[in-house]
Amino acid sequence: MTKTDITFDSAGIPLAGHLYLPDTPAAGPHPAIVVGHPGAGVKEQTAGLYARRLAERGFVTLAYDAAYQGESGGEPRGLEDPAQRVEDLKAAVSFLATRGEVAAERIGALGICASGGYVLPATASDHRIKAVGTVSAVDIARQFRLGSDGTQDPAVFQAMLDTAARARTAEARGEQPPVLTLFPDTAEQARALGGEHGVEGFDYYRTPRAHHPRAASFFTWTSIDKMAAFDAFAPIPLIGSRPLLMVVGTRAVTSWMSVEAFQRTIGPKEIHWIDGASHVDLYDNKQYVDTAVEKLAGFFTEHLGQAVQGSSSARRPNDRCFRM
Repeated sequence: MTKTDITFDSAGIPLAGHLYLPDTPAAGPHPAIVVGHPGAGVKEQTAGLYARRLAERGFVTLAYDAAYQGESGGEPRGLEDPAQRVEDLKAAVSFLATRGEVAAERIGALGICASGGYVLPATASDHRIKAVGTVSAVDIARQFRLGSDGTQDPAVFQAMLDTAARARTAEARGEQPPVLTLFPDTAEQARALGGEHGVEGFDYYRTPRAHHPRAASFFTWTSIDKMAAFDAFAPIPLIGSRPLLMVVGTRAVTSWMSVEAFQRTIGPKEIHWIDGASHVDLYDNKQYVDTAVEKLAGFFTEHLGQAVQGSSSARRPNDRCFRM
C-alpha cells in the first residue's frame, strides 16, 4: 500500500488529501472509497486509519481534510458548513473518477462521525456513489440542536443561535468575532460539560492518543446558524436501492442517530452493532476497528466488486447485525 499527497478542487476551494493505492496487482482498475473524517478531525486521524486499512484490502481510498480545516483551503478557518461538507464528498468522488487506477463505476463512500451524516445526503444526490457505509454516524445538526444523547434542553441551542447572531453583527462591524471552543482544558471540565462522551472526545483529540496540531480546536459561531436548518437524514429515501451499512458501538451515546437514519432508509440496509464499543472506540481502538474494517471490507467488496487480496468479512461472536 502506498500513500500519496494530492489536492483537488471543491467549489473553488483546494482540498488536501491522501490517496492510498493497494500494492497488490490487478487486472484492471480497482474499486474505490472516499473516506470522510469527523467534524473536528483531519485526514491523519481516524479517516486515514480506515482509508489505509481498506487500501490493504485492495481498494483505492481517499482521505482528505474538509474545506476550512486541516491543510485544505477556505476562509474563515474553523467554519463547519454542512453544505460545503457534502460538496467536499462529491468533489472527492470526482477526483477518484478521473484516476486511471479507479473503476469510475465502482466508487463507494464511508463517513465517520459527522461525515457519517454528511455522506448520506451526498449519496442521495450523487448517483456515482454506488454503496455507502458509516461508522459512529452523527448528524452534526442534530447533535448541536438536541445533544449527543438527544436529551438536550432546546434552550441551549437557542442560546447558541443568539451568540451566532451577535458574532455575525460583530463581523459586519469589522470586529473580530469570538469562536466556539470545541474542547475544554481538562478531562474533568469535559466531563462536566459533556459527560462520558465529552471525556471520550477530549481523550482522543487533546491527548497524545490522537492529538494532531491541525485538528480543529474551534468552530466559527457562523457554523451554528448554518447547522440550524440542516437535516442530514431528510434526503435518505433518495439513496433508493443503493446499499447502506451502518457500524455502531453498543455503548455509543450517539447510536440513536444511526437508528433513526437506518429507519428512514428504503433500500438494502444493515446496521451492524459492535458489542462493548463506544462512539470514539471505533475511531482507533484496535479491537473494535479490526471488527469494523472486516465488516466494511466485506460490504464494499460485495457491492463494488471483488477487491484484490481481501480478507474475510466473517462476523465475530460479539457482533450483532440487522438486515433488511
